[in-house]
Amino acid sequence: MSADSNPISAVNYPFSALVGQDHMKLALLANVVNPRIGGVLIRGEKGTAKSTAVRALADLLPEQAVVTDCPYHCDPDDPANLCESCASRLASGESLPTGRQRVRVVELPVGATEDRLLGTLDLESALGQGEVRFQPGILAAANRQVLYVDEVNLLDDHLVDALLDAAAMGANTVEREAISISHPSAFTLVGTMNPEEGELRPQLTDRFGLCVQIKGLEDPELRQQVIKNRLAFEADPSGFAAAHGQANAEIAAGVGRARALLPAVAAGDEIYQRVVQITLELGVDGHRGDLVIFKTARTLAALEGRDRVTRRDVDTAALLALPHRLRRRPLAEMDFDIAERIKRV
Repeated sequence: MSADSNPISAVNYPFSALVGQDHMKLALLANVVNPRIGGVLIRGEKGTAKSTAVRALADLLPEQAVVTDCPYHCDPDDPANLCESCASRLASGESLPTGRQRVRVVELPVGATEDRLLGTLDLESALGQGEVRFQPGILAAANRQVLYVDEVNLLDDHLVDALLDAAAMGANTVEREAISISHPSAFTLVGTMNPEEGELRPQLTDRFGLCVQIKGLEDPELRQQVIKNRLAFEADPSGFAAAHGQANAEIAAGVGRARALLPAVAAGDEIYQRVVQITLELGVDGHRGDLVIFKTARTLAALEGRDRVTRRDVDTAALLALPHRLRRRPLAEMDFDIAERIKRV
């Protein structure tokens, strides 16, 4: 069910009202501060607030400047990353119409086709009239937004490949015959899945920057709080959201500060050594895990308002970046709590 079809209210459940699931919340916040981490895959049984958390995320993000008539929501203050049309108009001396918009959660439905995801080229007009007509798809709508893929494990592999390619490159390219068109597609990627419904291929799972495994809360008091919060929200969505407005605003302010601080966060040689020590000891294949740990550790430091990465940042980052990269056992059978293994390194 999409957020727009919520029978209770169009108001999102507040992020600050989510109970427990700290790793999931931390991974989501890290990715909106630093999309270069590469997204997050949230694995868990049904009814564990996966979708609720993702939809609540957008309310934490500030409004962004956009070119109002651009299908890619280009940033008028970032001329180096404008789409071809906006760049051409700007070069010709035209003033781009600008405004401000809220960041949205763009959802990719399970039944989406390749054309719906990538966009379509009108070959007849291109070949007959020499004019390339492009109908933008979901990857266009997702530029500078949060792209949410529920039940990502049920998508066709070639669609998962396409969206992961776009996430890595920050651009989408559509090719038909001898015609090619590219447009910006830089987004924060969030995928959710219930492992009971099937697994993603390991090659695809590995391309998500972070992965968290969540389950129902076992603490009785926390489970009671979940019930109370949800019933209060259903009884008065607007009032419940308002009651958590200050807490949400504080989290949002922290995200804004972290984004501004991130470029200045430094790491000494001991941090690089710790990253490599962990990945070698745990038998992580390739180098993607090392890079993701390092990027995540810098982001975690920024979220805490620090301009220097610590060993604790690295170890926490490894908890989020490595569970789906340990190939000793099938993913479905893996123990996702690797904290003790990291402490022993």
